[in-house]
Amino acid sequence: MRAVGWARSFPVARGVRAGRHWTREHLESLDWTKDTPETVDAILLSVSELITNAHVHAHSDAQLVLTWDSRCLHVSVHDGDPAPPAPQEADGTRTGGRGLAIVDALADSWATRPQESGKTVIACFVPPGASPVHHGEPAG
Repeated sequence: MRAVGWARSFPVARGVRAGRHWTREHLESLDWTKDTPETVDAILLSVSELITNAHVHAHSDAQLVLTWDSRCLHVSVHDGDPAPPAPQEADGTRTGGRGLAIVDALADSWATRPQESGKTVIACFVPPGASPVHHGEPAG
């Protein structure tokens, strides 16, 4: 199996928009923007949510890694907080707190991996027609 990947750090100051733009560029290089536009939209929204979580909840820069292994696009976001992400209860009065629920709804699978210097949230996106890949049960 041949895999390709890209990595970049996104600072708290301007990371979310830059992360979406950077991700779209790499998805274009895989022809996903023309072949699977719905999956691209799901990936971009998930990247926004995961980078936002790193910035807002972990008060950390976000290290984003995209890895395509011919079966799944792995979107990995590392932050400096070792605490696992905590999904929030639905509350119609708040404007935030839905990031993990959005990732859970859009990704084919996702998981959290503790790291020595924080944690990494990994979401897997499988293009239409391919077999799903499982990273384990969603953390929470």
